[in-house]
This record gives sequence, C-alpha cells and structure tokens, in this order.
Amino acid sequence: MRKSVQPRALPLIALTTGEPAGIGPDLALMLAARPAARRGARLVLVGDAQMLARRATRLGLKVTLRSCAGLAACAAPGPGVAVLHVPLAHPAHPGHLDARNAAYVLGTLDAALAGCVSGVFAAMVTAPVHKGVINEAGIAFTGHTEYLAEKTHTLRVVMMLAGGRPPLRVALATTHLALKDVPRALTREDLRTTLTILEADLRGKFGIARPRIVVAGLNPHAGESGHMGREEIEVITPVLEELRKRGMRLTGPLPADTLFTPRVLAGADAVLAMYHDQGLPVLKYATFGEGINITLGLPIIRTSVDHGTALDLAATPAKAKTADPGSLITAFRLAVDLATRAAPAKRKAPARRSKS
Repeated sequence: MRKSVQPRALPLIALTTGEPAGIGPDLALMLAARPAARRGARLVLVGDAQMLARRATRLGLKVTLRSCAGLAACAAPGPGVAVLHVPLAHPAHPGHLDARNAAYVLGTLDAALAGCVSGVFAAMVTAPVHKGVINEAGIAFTGHTEYLAEKTHTLRVVMMLAGGRPPLRVALATTHLALKDVPRALTREDLRTTLTILEADLRGKFGIARPRIVVAGLNPHAGESGHMGREEIEVITPVLEELRKRGMRLTGPLPADTLFTPRVLAGADAVLAMYHDQGLPVLKYATFGEGINITLGLPIIRTSVDHGTALDLAATPAKAKTADPGSLITAFRLAVDLATRAAPAKRKAPARRSKS
C-alpha cells in the first residue's frame, strides 16, 4: 500500500507596507488583489489594518483583508489576505509625510523580522520607506539594509540589486555613503568580507555552483596604473588575488565605464561595484520597474523594491493607474523562490548529536 504524500505547506511571506503616506500600501494591496502573482506562497501584509482597508476602498481594489493580532493568527488558514496589524501612531494622509509615524514604519519592520527569526515567515519583502522623515523624527536611520543588520546582530551585510533576463546582479562594496567618504571606507578587510558574503549567498541562496563575479575599480580607468588613484593597487587587486587563491572566480578590477557591456558581462553571475552610484544607475536604467533589492549576509531572506515612496502617486485613483507594481511583484516572486530553495536544505540538515 502506497503511503499518502502530504502536500508541502506554502511558504508564508511577510510584506511590510512601508511609508503610509507613500505608494507602498497601494502596491502591497495591488499584489494582494492579484492571486496569480501570489502563486506558490501565502502573503501576509504588515501594517495598519484599518489604513489598508481604507486605501483599498479609495483605490477601488477588490481584496479581502483579514486582520490578525499576532503571528500565530496570521499563520492560521483563513479567508482573504492576512494583515499583521501594527497600529499607526497618527492618522496617515497620502502624499503628506508625518514624522509621528516614523516609529510605526520601523515597527512594521520589527514585526516582520520577528516572524522571520521565529520561523513563522519564510521571508520578508519590504515596500519603500522615507529615510528623511524617519531621521526628522530623531531616529538615526540609514536604510533597510543597515537597520536589519543591526537588529539581527549581523556584523556585515551586502546590498545587491538585480533584474532583467538574463539577470543582471549588482552588489555594492559600500552603500549609503557620501562620495568623499568612499575611499576611506574601502578597506581590504571590508572588501574581503563583502566578496566572501556575495559568493557564499550566490551559492547558498541562488544555487549557483561556481559563481563568477566581475569587480569594478574605484577610479576612472581603474586607476590607470596608479595615475588616477592607488586604491586598485593597494586595496582591490591584493584582495582579489588572495581570494582567487581560495578558489573564487573573480575578474577585475575593471574600469566601470566599460564593465557594463555585453562582452564583459557574458557569463558573469554578479558585478561588485565600489559605491552606490557607480553600479546602480546602470542597473536601474536596464531594469527599472522590475528591479529588486536583496540583502545578502542576513540570517533571513529579505527582498525589496528598487524605487522610492512616490508620494505624488499615493492613494490617487487616477495616478495609481500609472503606479507599476512590477518591482514589488518581482521582489515577492524572488522571495518565494529563495524560500522554496531554502526549505529542502533545512529539511535535509542533519540533526546534531548530543554529547555522551
């Protein structure tokens, strides 16, 4: 007699709804209203349930929302799309930032993160937040990447954006820094750690057996033998040589102005840019509307959109038609893929033997 096979439980993906005055709640509701885009997973919105219900009505979106008071209730089967309720500190008005809701925005991140750490959520996806208004509230906030690293006690994380077919993946050696501060921040130790994390997650999370990473130089013409800067000679090249001896497939440092060409990118699994605006303008030009952000090195899976809060589009039915949920849908689909790939690895992990 054949044993019955139990259906595999669908991964539960948390989606934080972002700045309440911005486009985040709208895009989250658009995803919730598209069952086809949510296939293969269960979605939980994280935000103020009443605000989301009002926003859905205002936008004319047909979606059933089910408010949950805690993680267990969200995980339990039920009608519609679950909302892990995090109450607003003050009524939100679309298009108008309010620093009084800064703590609420971070509260949605904390709630989703707690669900991921506890294992209730398989991954978290984040809608855009407004860094300026959070700092205006007196809360030092550089971005999701740094915030989640601090909250998970992760010493080093790597910001990577991706999009397109075949996928273009661009990771950053430094993130949200003023350009004048980049050379000082670019140390051998940090670069070595960044490349190690990038290669490890390309293997472990993306399933790429032997990743090939193309590395940009910092200076024009990759320093031109030291005539335009010595970071390539003193920092980047020594780290690449060291890691190649460990078996990593690294190409570079290459001039950034010619790196992003089909010939150089052919066969590459990722590019490491030295600073934010060196690599991301190219990626966003090529993939805007479908690009996504992935935080590597975290003990959880986190993906995000690659755009901002778009305050001028928020909760306006006529303008909302121009709001494209493509980036959010792509971020959600990648979170599902990564969570699904991670699940077998967790099941196959051998149990630790107790010491006798």
